[in-house]
Amino acid sequence: MLIAEHGAVSKEVANALAEGIRKRCNSSLGVGITGIAGPGGRGHQRNLSAWYMSQLQMARSRKVIERKVPGDRERVRFYASQLALDMVRRKLI
Repeated sequence: MLIAEHGAVSKEVANALAEGIRKRCNSSLGVGITGIAGPGGRGHQRNLSAWYMSQLQMARSRKVIERKVPGDRERVRFYASQLALDMVRRKLI
């Protein structure tokens, strides 16, 4: 329902991913990443600069970061994962 309403690459979906993993793992922190990492993925034949969203969710706070990253699929995925890990690191220190 969220994907149909807002699209797979949206703040709402990133938030649901973060909240879902936070609850499922009974954790105080959850991260959700969604986006299009460029050509090579399912059905994406266009050359896309990647948009992705990373959501850091704690019980009462949220932080959303949205970036457009040039490069190939591997670079975009790496950058997204590193940004998410850095968000967690900064929250914990």
